Amino acid sequence: MTFAPDPPGRSGGVPRVLAAGDNVVDRYPNAGLGYPGGNCVNVAVAAARAGACAAYLGAVAPDPAGDLLRGALEAEGVRTDRLRVVAGRTAHCVVDVVAGERRFASSDPGVSRFRPDAGDLAYAAGFDAVHVGSSSGLDDQLARFAAVSRLSYDFAQITDPAHVRSVAPMAWLATFSAGHLSHDEARALGAEAVAAGAARVLLTRGAAGALLTDGAGTWEVPAARADVVDTLGAGDAFTGTLLVGLLRGEEPGSALHAAARSAARTCSQPGAFGHPAPDPLATAGV
Repeated sequence: MTFAPDPPGRSGGVPRVLAAGDNVVDRYPNAGLGYPGGNCVNVAVAAARAGACAAYLGAVAPDPAGDLLRGALEAEGVRTDRLRVVAGRTAHCVVDVVAGERRFASSDPGVSRFRPDAGDLAYAAGFDAVHVGSSSGLDDQLARFAAVSRLSYDFAQITDPAHVRSVAPMAWLATFSAGHLSHDEARALGAEAVAAGAARVLLTRGAAGALLTDGAGTWEVPAARADVVDTLGAGDAFTGTLLVGLLRGEEPGSALHAAARSAARTCSQPGAFGHPAPDPLATAGV
């Protein structure tokens, strides 16, 4: 199998990763706790933990939930230079955990949806990759990000062929949550996305492991052993860690194993990456 790595990061060999959109406070009613999260927040934290210079671009409100998100990002070493604080309510999601598996009961995007301005795009140009999730509400802005940096895009479980064909040509890394697909179906989806123009495609499959393909080769890894407490954020941890490994030019198999270990660590604790606090929205009567 062949794999041609891209040049190392722009900061002395340290990859620079920006994640844009999709922040949320995950509320666990049974525990009375809230945890910072959201696909892009989780990816930014995973990237920072993997050794990248990571930053987050998004919007929160001037409320306790926004304070929790901002404080957690800063504690994890994720830069928040372009984090907007706007009037309204910070996004939240109600999470139920059944036998370790997370289920989303309800959600409110609050003020998390935003439009990038010229300053955001100029900022993004200083990064080796920009990660955007399908839940970021930024699909109409992907071409702008892809024009200034490598685009990492998380399709989640969206496999609509028209959507894949529209986004894949812009994606340096396209990620799918494919735990609901068989092994053959996952490989076929990866081949479809590469054929549509994605440079490389990651398919995470939960306990069944993950696979990465660039068309010329396919690499697979089993799930790392974990004492599963909560699967929330495991796929995001996998994506953020793998993204950093690929930007460093690591051999794909090694990068996948590191990502699998990161996902396993995430599964071993409640929330996407820790930092629990008394549910900040319950105190606001939400």
